[in-house]
Amino acid sequence: MSLPLILGGVNWFKNIESTFSDDASLEKLEAALLRIAIWSKQLEICDTENPALCFIREMQIAAQQCVALLGLCVYKASASSSRTLLETCLYYSYFRSHPSELATLVRVDKYYISKSDVLDYHKLHTPNFIKLQETFDVIGRLEQWYSRVSAVVHGQIPGVWNAHTSLGGIGFNKEAHNLAISTFLAGEELCHHFLLCTAGKDLWSGFAPDAKAHLIKGLAGDKKATLGLDGK
Repeated sequence: MSLPLILGGVNWFKNIESTFSDDASLEKLEAALLRIAIWSKQLEICDTENPALCFIREMQIAAQQCVALLGLCVYKASASSSRTLLETCLYYSYFRSHPSELATLVRVDKYYISKSDVLDYHKLHTPNFIKLQETFDVIGRLEQWYSRVSAVVHGQIPGVWNAHTSLGGIGFNKEAHNLAISTFLAGEELCHHFLLCTAGKDLWSGFAPDAKAHLIKGLAGDKKATLGLDGK
């Protein structure tokens, strides 16, 4: 049987329907996409003409593609998009103030900035970063999440994220579904908290009042005080 016929035989509409039948999960996914959209819009407005904004656009695309893959029940591929979501957030936070290094990234194939490089930069150069990130335990959670997702992306945990044995068998699986969704939501929350401690905090004064209110919604008063973020 040809590849188009095999893929055409998958009931993609049923997969989408099954994925989003749980109203609570759907609400969380839509809220995560909305928060990423708000971050993206405010950063593009306040950090306009910064070439590093390409990473923010990529961050938003990665989130959208992750949710699309979840809807199609292609679970393992969604892990890669989840990791890209976090990595592009980290890269933006670094390259927004490193234009020379960003140019080198484009020009020199061997040049590479790792997650550890970005975190080490913020530890040394972002005022009060250590104290601010402790508000959410960003570094500890980030290291654990990234390690787990990287193991999936690199094929070190076979089977768990794949609920089918053939292309024609791609379909909804509750266990893989829950794992993929929780991974994406945790990654999005890490991006949110990381931005609150870094670039978002730097540019906060230029954010629109309604965007500020949304981004700090549900944040405890002591955390807002520590971060120094107002809602006006």
